[in-house]
Amino acid sequence: MPPLIALEGISKRYRVDAAPAVEALTLHLNKGEILALLGPSGCGKTTTLRLIMGFEVPDAGHIQIGDRVVAGAGRTVPPEQRGIGMVFQDYALFPHLTVGENVAFGLRRLSTDERRCVALRVLRLCELEALEERYPHELSGGQKQRVALARALAPGYPIVLLDEPLASLDADLRAQLAAHLRRLLKRTGRTAVLVTHDQAEALQIADRVAVLHHGRLEQIGTPEEIYHSPATRFVAGFIGEADFLPGTAQGDGIHTELGVLPTDRCLPAGVAVDVLLRPDAIELRPDPDGHAVVVERRFRGAGTLYAVCLGSGRHLHGRRSSAPALPLGTRVSLKTGAQPLVTFPRSQSGHDPAPAGVPWPETVSA
Repeated sequence: MPPLIALEGISKRYRVDAAPAVEALTLHLNKGEILALLGPSGCGKTTTLRLIMGFEVPDAGHIQIGDRVVAGAGRTVPPEQRGIGMVFQDYALFPHLTVGENVAFGLRRLSTDERRCVALRVLRLCELEALEERYPHELSGGQKQRVALARALAPGYPIVLLDEPLASLDADLRAQLAAHLRRLLKRTGRTAVLVTHDQAEALQIADRVAVLHHGRLEQIGTPEEIYHSPATRFVAGFIGEADFLPGTAQGDGIHTELGVLPTDRCLPAGVAVDVLLRPDAIELRPDPDGHAVVVERRFRGAGTLYAVCLGSGRHLHGRRSSAPALPLGTRVSLKTGAQPLVTFPRSQSGHDPAPAGVPWPETVSA
């Protein structure tokens, strides 16, 4: 089945003398799929959303929705003709209209009775029917977000774009509404593109995550793939908590300050690498002869995150259950387990020497 949304080699530059906001971006999105565009500020994720919606015109490449080219190849379809619903970061609700009237706003081609019938059906779907007669100023932030989503769903468009829809909410409410948002999108069979800078939000809501950096695609994959098998050092450092331990490849593994560690790749002897170590992969054990000392402790409810200092002065992080706590100054030994670890090539600067988006080869012949 062909993708519902296809971006092929899309580039966009706002000024001639500026770096591209988006460069040579290719993305395919299948029907019913939720894709999160994730990355730091200025990475191009909002520009990508605006290009799909039609608020911006690409300088190169083309965008296809279904079997129709909507941008590129000398053609530009205006936003209102693309069949896309949009949820804005500030919700963009009309303050002089009630909740029901806001949801019905995009249904102007229907009769008054039909508009109200559709609006009520969508309000019930979003669990908002009790708020039909209220005005936006009478709603909480979470309620406004749900009304904005209901308005985007009401016309029945197959595609919904969401620009940082949970950004203005507090952390607890964001987590609750993230689960609600995914359930609602899946229940209605919508294809959705979500822009967010919040990793937890992207990993919780999306079927796939596209990580952008300086306008280029670093990696696209399932949340599990992005987290456990990052393709570039940027992705490894950006997603989740990560430390990098220098080492040297040898026939029996990667030789590091922690000993010989298993690797995920076949590398020639003598290659300098950095090993990705996440706190969950490191087991801390009190040990009077251990080669690390606890220097920091962050209580996180059921678990505690520890920072330990190795003999070289390098800091690593590990996570343990919160009880019993390890006092600062406790000497510990570190164990990583037998699971192969992700490695990246190391330059003199300690950064990935490959250009953005270029992964480390799967195998390197000796």
